[in-house]
Amino acid sequence: MATQVLQPILARDIMTTRLVTLSPQMDVFDAIGLLLKHQISGAPVVDGDGRLVGTVSEKHCMSALVEGACHQLPTTEVWAYMETDPRTISEDTDLLTIAQIFLTAPTRRLPVMRDGELVGQVSRRDVLRAAHRMMEVQPNREIALLYLSSLVEREAAPIRQ
Repeated sequence: MATQVLQPILARDIMTTRLVTLSPQMDVFDAIGLLLKHQISGAPVVDGDGRLVGTVSEKHCMSALVEGACHQLPTTEVWAYMETDPRTISEDTDLLTIAQIFLTAPTRRLPVMRDGELVGQVSRRDVLRAAHRMMEVQPNREIALLYLSSLVEREAAPIRQ
């Protein structure tokens, strides 16, 4: 039986392209409504020209709620609570690299950029779904794991034995 050669899984293969985006001037409570309506835990924040200027998560929204309850807020606009320098990836970022980023960073989603433009987003769940799918179609799971391990030099592995 011939061994199936696995192709690298890249961000472009697993990213969501139909994004719910927020604007910096949007009221944070309206942003919470959008996150709840779309059952998502965060969203990219884009300016009037569609450029990524930050991200907002459930945690940022909770911060706004707590500050609103405990302090007089100067504003309830999204820009005051968003992550202004979010970690991003390119469309060519491979699955293992994305997984390593998620293991070392507190973020649950990564904006995907092409030539400085937001083109999608990859979540932790997207990574797990892709890895699970890869293991399902590969009859020998050891080969699938070997494929993943071949993407990174042993010295650069996130966990060394």
